[in-house]
Amino acid sequence: MYFRSFFDERLAHMSYFVGCQRTGDAIVIDPARNIEPYLQIAQREGFEIVGTAETHIHADYLSGAKELAHRTEAKLYLSDEGDKDWKYVYAKDYPHELLKDGSTFMVGNIHFKVVHTPGHTPESISFLLTDEGGGAKAPMGVFTGDFLFVGDVGRPDLLEKAAGVMGTSQAGAKQMFASLQKVEDLPDYLQVWPAHGAGSACGKSLGAVPMSTLGYEKQFNWAFQIKDEEKFVKALLEGQPEPPKYFAQMKKLNKLGPDLLKNEETPQTSLPVPNHTDLVDTRTAKDFAAGHVKGSINIPFNQSFVNWAGWLLRYDRDIVLIAPKEEVPEIKIALQSIGLDRITGYIPIEELGTDLESYQNVSVREAKELIDDKDYFVVDVRNQSEWDAGHIPEAYHYMLGNLTDHLDSLPKDKKIITQCQGGGRSAIGASLLQAKGFTVLNLEGGFSAWEKAGMPVKKE
Repeated sequence: MYFRSFFDERLAHMSYFVGCQRTGDAIVIDPARNIEPYLQIAQREGFEIVGTAETHIHADYLSGAKELAHRTEAKLYLSDEGDKDWKYVYAKDYPHELLKDGSTFMVGNIHFKVVHTPGHTPESISFLLTDEGGGAKAPMGVFTGDFLFVGDVGRPDLLEKAAGVMGTSQAGAKQMFASLQKVEDLPDYLQVWPAHGAGSACGKSLGAVPMSTLGYEKQFNWAFQIKDEEKFVKALLEGQPEPPKYFAQMKKLNKLGPDLLKNEETPQTSLPVPNHTDLVDTRTAKDFAAGHVKGSINIPFNQSFVNWAGWLLRYDRDIVLIAPKEEVPEIKIALQSIGLDRITGYIPIEELGTDLESYQNVSVREAKELIDDKDYFVVDVRNQSEWDAGHIPEAYHYMLGNLTDHLDSLPKDKKIITQCQGGGRSAIGASLLQAKGFTVLNLEGGFSAWEKAGMPVKKE
């Protein structure tokens, strides 16, 4: 058997390529929208991709299952669990097999058995893998999707918070409790292959180790330690981070089927950009602060790029990038991974010209003096849990992802000091507010520097 895992750092997403070396048949589990890495592996290793499987309708990225089915004629293996709201609409257009608890299928001499493991979502399933071609009579591992992670389990509140399906958090948490009990009888030696690692918003405390064993998780994963359902539900639901706004859009698109990629080259364009266009500067916060095009917003192309693009960019607007030419293809793939396909052009850094604006980064001491003058308004853009743990007494809390929803509540007659934990998120916030006409400064080093300097702190 051939086994290869893929990890997208920007989405903390794990996908898997499994091939039968005797028959040359292969399957991809929970594929990313960019299927080129799977096609390259198949060609290099001499496999034909004959199947692609999904553990559930994903919320945090666009699936590549439809793309694979279209490009390779791979058969779709999809969950048929859950009610009518959790069915794959696009499946009818491609060869497919709908799966329920106990269903089995083969890819070459590799045997897959389905286990229904709801909790994260009603239709979530896991796949037990047995390498019969290698002589195995029992499974060696399980693809758990967003059900079981290393050190955590999938959050059950996304349907309610991101998709607006009210009253589902409690029910999902109870289903998760039952699913954990269901897999406790499986062998400890089973390898656990999850769909996400540390950094994903599909859980609250995912481990950074890419895979584990079921026995290890039974001993050390907090979720297996709580044997009382009521206590488990409370522990699972409390402290979950805010789900990005784009999650609801991903659920919809993955259910209906994402548009097929066109893979067209992004053209170079020039300023000014048309109305109803988001001008996204992907440079570092430092470079952006020193000089940028009026009206542009800064989302640095780093590990957090996709997350904040999903929070802040709209699906009904065109996007023009400010980026080096050589980075444009990778940025485009990153945006397409969450369905932000309306990238109409890019502007090279050297074409920005000299008619630029800037904003100032201020030190803790400078910020304290400005705050004392009462002419400044402090905006803390951190998450709720960070705010509750301690904040600047004079600050007002507007989580970065929701900042533009509250522009009317910000004072027009004061200068804004943006602040987060270390200065990165608040730099994005500063760009958003400056693009909307506010005069802004950014607190260098953020709340960490504020605390380190011994400044006053208020706790909720």
